[in-house]
This record gives sequence, C-alpha cells and structure tokens, in this order.
Amino acid sequence: MKPNPPRKRFGQNFLHDGNIIERILTSLAPASGDHFVEIGPGQGAITRPLSERVQRLEVIEIDRDLAAALAASEWANAITIHQGDALKFDFAALTAAPGSLRLVGNLPYNISTPLLFHILESHHLFRDLHVMLQKEVVQRMTAAPGSKTYGRLTVALAARCSVESLFVIRPGSFFPAPKVDSAFARLTPLPQPLISAEHSDIFDTVVRNAFSQRRKQLGNALSNVLTPEQIIATDIDPKARAENLDVTDFVRLAIAATKYC
Repeated sequence: MKPNPPRKRFGQNFLHDGNIIERILTSLAPASGDHFVEIGPGQGAITRPLSERVQRLEVIEIDRDLAAALAASEWANAITIHQGDALKFDFAALTAAPGSLRLVGNLPYNISTPLLFHILESHHLFRDLHVMLQKEVVQRMTAAPGSKTYGRLTVALAARCSVESLFVIRPGSFFPAPKVDSAFARLTPLPQPLISAEHSDIFDTVVRNAFSQRRKQLGNALSNVLTPEQIIATDIDPKARAENLDVTDFVRLAIAATKYC
C-alpha cells in the first residue's frame, strides 16, 4: 500500500516496529473464527497480518485517503472498511450477539477517553478490547485508590471492565514519533457491570463531581446530589476524599443518589 503522510489533525502516528506488531498479535491471540474490529488501521501495520488470521475484520478509518489506500491494497478483500468517525460508529450494526466482537486500536490521544466510553456503551457486544494509548492514560486506567493517578477515569472504567497494562511502546516505534511513551492495554468487559444501566448516568455524575476538586471532602463535592447524612447512610464518611474510595463505594453513592433525587 502506498504510504500516506500522517495528518496532525487526526493525531496520526503510524506504527512500524515489527517487534511491537508481533507482540500485539501475540497478546491478541486471534482465532480464525474471531470477529475483530480495528479502530484507526492507518497504513495497515496490524490490519494486514490480523486479516490473515481471522475470518472477519472490520476497520474504522476517519481519514478518507487512508481508507481509499486500504481499499486499493491487494489484500483488501479480506477486510470490511468503514470510512467514518469511530466516536459516532454504531457497533450494534455489526452484530447483536453478546460478547461476539473483539476490538484492537491505536486510539488518538486527543479523543481516547470519550472514545473508550463510547465503545463501552456497547460493552455487552465485546469479548475484549486491546488499545494503544498514551502511557499516562493507561497508568490512570489501572491506578489503585490513594495513588496520585487514581481518578475519574479509573473508577468509571472499573465499574464496567477489568483493565490490564500489557507493555510499554517507545516513541521510536511510530512515525512520526510522539513526544511521549505509549502503552498497550487490555480491557475485558465485566459479565455483570458493577453499575446497572439504570444507575449509569447518576454514577458518572457522582464520580465526576467527587473528583472535580480532589482535595474536597465528599460532603462538599457531592452537595448537589447527596447530603452528609445520606452519605453516612451508605457507610461512607462525608469527610473522606474521592481518591480514597474504591469503585464499590461509588456504586453505593450512586444508588443512594438515585433514591433521593
């Protein structure tokens, strides 16, 4: 496939390191019957070898020129190309079978968080998600309560999936080289999310408000949804700070907020 120059507006950094590509494929452990979705196939570094190992591979590419170059490649008949924005993509259009999709992608750093949440809106469709992200983002995703990197993203993901950091990818593995390290992570949707669809919106509101000012006590941070007495009723100290609560604490707060709102 003829190379297309990277476009800064799409946050493009093309993977070219053969050793890293092989590590990614090893982590994926694709089986021939798997139905994969790849976000941001770029120049096909992962796409081509993956297409040789699975029967169904759908790729979502926002760049019209890259999508056209993929379509013109000699192996294009092995993939289905969706030219468009992954943030607006309807994954339910691919399948209705729970746990039938697997996802891999080099997510643009500037939209990685909203894109993850958009994907997880269809969490029941996915068996797992393997993503390349800025290393600092993966550190936040896998942080433990009480740590400096523990925050809203950590809790929001933990209620819906387990997250594992697999390995770090240095800037030289990409062209152009980004200014930061990347990491490859695996997200596995929980069979039963800790927060139900009914409580999902209020859960995200509680978590967002709790972490809006990290040093604020919960009684103050959540004053618009819960009183200190209502927080105490969940067996949580209203003088505690968000960074010291685990995901199950936030679930209890969200359920209480739903009850009182």
